[in-house]
Amino acid sequence: MRGLDLVEISPLENPPVCKVMDYQKFLYEQKRKQKEIKAKSAKVVIKEIRLSPQTDEHDLEFKANHAINFLKDGCKVKVDVFFKGRSIVYKDQGELILLKFAKVVEEYGKPEQLPKLDGKRMMIVINPKK
Repeated sequence: MRGLDLVEISPLENPPVCKVMDYQKFLYEQKRKQKEIKAKSAKVVIKEIRLSPQTDEHDLEFKANHAINFLKDGCKVKVDVFFKGRSIVYKDQGELILLKFAKVVEEYGKPEQLPKLDGKRMMIVINPKK
């Protein structure tokens, strides 16, 4: 019959829903819908800012301004303090710096969790506020 197929639209319904249509056209439309959904979904961008345990106040403010710009653009910001060599002894300094950083940018974003130590890095991830 005119090159049309019987296509099952909703197999889970009771009774199942079927349509007489061109099967290739049906597949093409499904792919196009999936592509549109994927294009509309938000992509999460993570920007990274690195500090050291001895980061000065001015440098902290400077990097916080960069983080604020990233948060305004809707990006997540991952801030980490990297401990080189024996500076791992100053874990408390690293934690204080990260908490201070989070306090500076709290108007534009909020931290996911408290700073956590992972090997020689202590990090915190800040989500933008809507």
